[in-house]
Parts: sequence; C-alpha cells; structure tokens
Amino acid sequence: MKRRQFLLAAGAGALAMPALMRKGWAAEPEVSLKLHHFLGPKSPAQVMMLEPWARSIEKDSGGRVKIEIYPSMTLGGSPPQLFRQVADGVVDIIWTVNGYTPGLFPRSEVFELPTVFVNDIAATNLSMRAMFDEYLAPEYAAVHVLFNHVHAGQAIHMARKPVHTIADTKGTKLRVPGPTGNDVVIAMGATPVTMPVPDLPQALSTNAVDGALIPWEIIPALNLQDVTKYQIEGPDMARFGTTTFQVSMNKDRWNSLPDDLKQVFDKNSDEAWLKKVAEIWREDDNHGIAIAVEAGNEHIVLTDAEMKTFNDALAPVVDKWVKDHDGFDSAAIVKAAKANMAKYKS
Repeated sequence: MKRRQFLLAAGAGALAMPALMRKGWAAEPEVSLKLHHFLGPKSPAQVMMLEPWARSIEKDSGGRVKIEIYPSMTLGGSPPQLFRQVADGVVDIIWTVNGYTPGLFPRSEVFELPTVFVNDIAATNLSMRAMFDEYLAPEYAAVHVLFNHVHAGQAIHMARKPVHTIADTKGTKLRVPGPTGNDVVIAMGATPVTMPVPDLPQALSTNAVDGALIPWEIIPALNLQDVTKYQIEGPDMARFGTTTFQVSMNKDRWNSLPDDLKQVFDKNSDEAWLKKVAEIWREDDNHGIAIAVEAGNEHIVLTDAEMKTFNDALAPVVDKWVKDHDGFDSAAIVKAAKANMAKYKS
C-alpha cells in the first residue's frame, strides 16, 4: 500500500514538474525587439548605456520584453540609413546621431550650437525632454522617441598640428558629424568634412582630414590616440557645440505594445535616466582623454583669452542658424533652449 502511495505521489510530482519548470524558468518573451546602431559591441555607448537600459527594461517587464542589440550596422545599411530603417519597420529600435540625416531634425540642432551648449550634458538632456512636446516633436513624427541625449561636446583632435587660437584652425580640414558642425568649422576658417564617426581613423591616417570635432569618449573605441597627436578643449571642459542623439522605436511597434509595457519603457527613459546618461558620457569622456595622454598625446586646455578667440568667431553661428531656419520660430527655440539650460544647470 505504501509502495502504491509512493508511486502515485511520484507520478503526480512528475506531472507537476513541467508546470513548476514553466513557472521557474523564463518563458518566451511576449515582445522581442531588435535595436540597431552604428558603433561596435565594446563601445561605451553600448556597454554602459544601451545594454544597461535594455536589461533594465527586460527585468522590469518580468521577462515579457526581450531587446536584442545589433551593433556595427550588422543588420545592414549605413549609419545615415538608421532613421529610415526604424521609421519603415526594418528594425524596431535605433540609436543614432541626428546629424547623420541632415535636414530631418532642424529644431533639435539648437542644442548643438556653440554658446547654447558649453559643457553641461545633463542640462541639455533634460532641456530636450522639457521642450520636446512644444518645440521638437514635429520632426520625430515618423517614430516614437524613447529619449534624446547629447555627448560631452565637440573638442578638437588634430593629427599633426597643435591648436591654441582660432588662427591655428584656418586652412585645415576638420571632420564634423552634421550640419551645425559645418557652420562651426567654417567660422573657424577651416573646411568641414562630414562623415560617420567609424570612417574617421582612416580619414586621419590618409590625410583626408587634418583633425576632427568630436568628444574624448570615442578615442579608445576608434584608437584615435594612434592617429592624432593633440586633443584641444576650452577651460572648464568648455566645448565647441555638441551632437544630439536619439533612441527611437518604430511607431507601429510602439502602438502595438500594451499600456503596462509602454510604462516600463517610459520609466526606464525618464529624467533620472537622462541624468544617468549624462554621468555615463562624462565618465567615458574622462576615460578617453586619459587614454590619449597615456599614449603620449598632448592635452591642450585653452586659456580664457585663447578660448575667447573662438567664442568671438562662433557667436554669429547662432544668428546664422536662426536666419537659415525660417520655416519655424527658430528665435523662440533658441530663447527657450537657453532658458531651459539655465533652469537645469547642474
């Protein structure tokens, strides 16, 4: 009798085991998403920003969401095609530089302008969020924006020539990420060369450009310490404008999500996250310049007087931007951006 009871109990346990396993093990995700971007799998942008963000969403969703990250354009295409890929539903989510598709994000360009952006990453991230609905939303109508952010700002990297005043940039060729960078470089008396950042090392090594406007954080990812000798910035980490980025989802994919999962994405893309993103990019920037100095490069910090030669030349860039963008109230956007930057100043 006892043997029969044991067998029955064992049989019941065997029948129950799959259910317990299903409960204890992660089930198939309810939503599987592909995130496509242009940098490598070991880049700080992926390792310190995109991966933690994706994993946090997966955790907070209870395993219902799975985000697979595809770096280095592994799903095909080139960096300038990323926005169209997510808008068309070829991929679900993208992280990209707005300037890779010139003309599509003119309102957001205000945050890239010198004198609007100086060195405050967090204030810029929060200002973009605060101004999104009223000022920026029309240019993102084809997608659902999860968050915008900037990097630590454009510093000057030179392959062979040191820079101390604006006279030193005259006649050079400098890589820029997008349209606002063109006007900055022209104001410096140099020739702008637009290209995605992965193309920069070869351009520097073949003398296609003399230098670049780009932050320090990208130095180790692209080994720029090997193809440059000088890294230049202003006092107190002042920079020559910055670059805006977006993490966006295909609009139909977003609309298909249940409300509770939308809330998971919103929670993980909130103001606290934007401040964390600022910390990540600042930390990465500090690490990048340390790598260059360790390799023997010279880190040039301009004096106030030297920086003034740049600021005086770059101030009209903002006025030119306002004049060039007459399809919307660009002057109002500049005013609002400066007010919000002051409000959120860290």
